[in-house]
Amino acid sequence: MGKSVDTREGESKTGKSAKSAATQVTAEDLAKKQREISVAEFFEKNRHLLGFDNPRKALLTAIKEAVDNSLDACEEAKILPEISVEIIEMSENRYRIIVEDNGPGIVKEQIPKIFAKLLYGSKFHRLRQSRGQQGIGISAAVMFSQLTTGRPTKILSKTGPNKQAHYMELHLNTQNNSPEIMTDEVRDWDKDRGTRIEMDLEGSYMKGNQSVDEYIRQTAIVNPHATFIYTNPKAEQFIYARATDALPKEPLEIKPHPYGLELGILVKLLKTTESRTLQSFLVNDLSRVGSGTAKEICDTALLDPKRRPGEISMQEAEKLIAAIKNTKIMAPTTDCLSPIGDELLEKSLKKEINAEFYVTITRPIFVYRGNPFQVEVGLAYGGTQPRDGAVSLLRFANRVPLLYQQGACAFTKSVVTTNWKAYGLSQSNGALPVGPLTIIIHMVSVWVPFTSESKEALAHYPEIIKEIKLALQEAGRKLQTYVHKKHRVQNQLERANLFERYIPEVADSLSRLTGDNKLVIEQKLKEMINKEDIKAQIFEMESLKGEGKDDTSDDSEEDADESLQEIEE
Repeated sequence: MGKSVDTREGESKTGKSAKSAATQVTAEDLAKKQREISVAEFFEKNRHLLGFDNPRKALLTAIKEAVDNSLDACEEAKILPEISVEIIEMSENRYRIIVEDNGPGIVKEQIPKIFAKLLYGSKFHRLRQSRGQQGIGISAAVMFSQLTTGRPTKILSKTGPNKQAHYMELHLNTQNNSPEIMTDEVRDWDKDRGTRIEMDLEGSYMKGNQSVDEYIRQTAIVNPHATFIYTNPKAEQFIYARATDALPKEPLEIKPHPYGLELGILVKLLKTTESRTLQSFLVNDLSRVGSGTAKEICDTALLDPKRRPGEISMQEAEKLIAAIKNTKIMAPTTDCLSPIGDELLEKSLKKEINAEFYVTITRPIFVYRGNPFQVEVGLAYGGTQPRDGAVSLLRFANRVPLLYQQGACAFTKSVVTTNWKAYGLSQSNGALPVGPLTIIIHMVSVWVPFTSESKEALAHYPEIIKEIKLALQEAGRKLQTYVHKKHRVQNQLERANLFERYIPEVADSLSRLTGDNKLVIEQKLKEMINKEDIKAQIFEMESLKGEGKDDTSDDSEEDADESLQEIEE
């Protein structure tokens, strides 16, 4: 019996083995399924990486990418930007967005590639401050429009007063990441030059802190040289006039700094350089390296300065990296950055935020991993801002507002870990301070460490957080002087008003005790609490507000009278 059981078990195993062999997949079968993935196909399935993960955010992202392109184009052409943004509600959850600028326009051959080809642009390989970098933004918006509505994106562009305008309707072929031109024609356009983009997409319009309305307002604050004309889906138009007629300083391109090089990047540069010797490579292809410094690096690495760069092996490149770290090299040049500046940032703040006290700080340029960056901070205190609840935090990178992922951002961590109680505000542990305050933080850099391709938050690099906190503390000390002065004035005024309330009773008692006239005593008591001293202190507060300005003393005295009245109320 045991024998027959063994035979059946053997037959069963043999059957399973044969069946397994029949269904086995070979390496050749697997190879047939492999194919190259287009970058457009990748982002088509992973649109959330680019900021198109919900309808409200998708509408904002599409407009943001178009506005960023317009601002960059105008600034590079040295044109004061005038940008029109219009949102038209076509049906429920479907909108048409139209963004038009007065920039230099785009030549006909470049229109399809710029708007309907991912990873196409002129900024990726440049080390200089710029809003866009990867060449993904506007073409990703075109792709999203196509995916959600099926309609082509319409582009109209003109490069000069005596030129004809080119009109195109485009689709993006996601299989091979290439543009498909649906319409190509010449049209009359009454503008001298500029570009207009029109696209339909599924989205959601809502007001609030993460709305298109707020994005346009914040963009106007951080770009004081630009004028924005914004029309929302309710046909309400808002005009944000420019605060200055001066264009920002043009940032210049710099070469890679040796301290920022990683091994793989160095090897790539060595293989592609046109320099004939290692020493000339270090001088010509890198930033801030002179011939003497280059020779010192070669000597430390025990490498011949006359070696051909392409012949350097991986092990020798490692020695070169180590030698660079042990050599004193000047910091990178700083003309690759274009900050807003204290005065202009304060002027822009006053234009858009109704407050009673403003302070702005621009920190010196700091270098991290060979990349220069600079932090600017602005505080707007009091006025019509809500007095209850957390402060309003506005975050910017290279003149672009960051409206999402506030909790994950290095800017937020810097504010939360700063002791605001020392500056006259209340604050709970691990939370934003509470009070009538708007905090603006702006970082400019050739390399902004965003946490994702959607560019919504900055990574938590300790060196960056330290610089932001230093700027916040410097601005906070100036705020502290004003807030403490205001509290002292309020306390003095409350005491004076309390004593003034009892003057008639005190005068009556003194009159009965001394026999003097009650009215005379009452007048003398009022003179004792004359509010001129309090007014003088308010005058000092007003001078703190206008520190560095050309306000006349008469104007400041009028401001002091008004402030005294406000405090009494």
